[in-house]
Amino acid sequence: MFEKELKEFLLSRGVSDVGFCRVEDTVAEGLDYAVSIVVRLSDAIIDEITEEPTATYFNHYRTVNAFIDRCLLEAGLFLQEKGYKYITVAASQSINKDGWNYMGRYSHKKAACLAGLGSIGRNSLFLHYEYGSYVRLGTIFTDCPFDVSDVEIKDVCNGCDLCVKACPVTAKAEKDGTDKKALEMVLASTQADQQA
Repeated sequence: MFEKELKEFLLSRGVSDVGFCRVEDTVAEGLDYAVSIVVRLSDAIIDEITEEPTATYFNHYRTVNAFIDRCLLEAGLFLQEKGYKYITVAASQSINKDGWNYMGRYSHKKAACLAGLGSIGRNSLFLHYEYGSYVRLGTIFTDCPFDVSDVEIKDVCNGCDLCVKACPVTAKAEKDGTDKKALEMVLASTQADQQA
């Protein structure tokens, strides 16, 4: 019942979709439940991208991430007001491990899949069941015991490679799940963004 109240709260703030799951590999002891939020990106802004991300996309990316972080904080405060603990995972925060291995505190894609919101495509992007890859994700962990059941993750990938062909950098995951060409583009643009 509490899931419905929290979902309505987040949707009223402008979030596009919300899912709930229980995780075994939580970010903190006792915070075994996760809320995954989805925010749909602007079709027009994404459609402008041809060879590399545009300045408009970078602004949109930062603005949407800030919006997600704010929604996660509001959800956390909502949970805390009801007597529960929470930890938010920033929408776009990478921890540099070993000088090259950038990773977040927890995979938003994994939480979203476990919450039944989508699956991972051939290009390693999260594919929301309704909005496709035009989304950004956020995750919050809590000790609030949501009424959740295991979901079957429906693989939307049929091997057609349309996502790879449509991607400006023709991203396609290797066996280890990484796409070196796409990763190089993202890192280069992130470094340029940080220097600006």
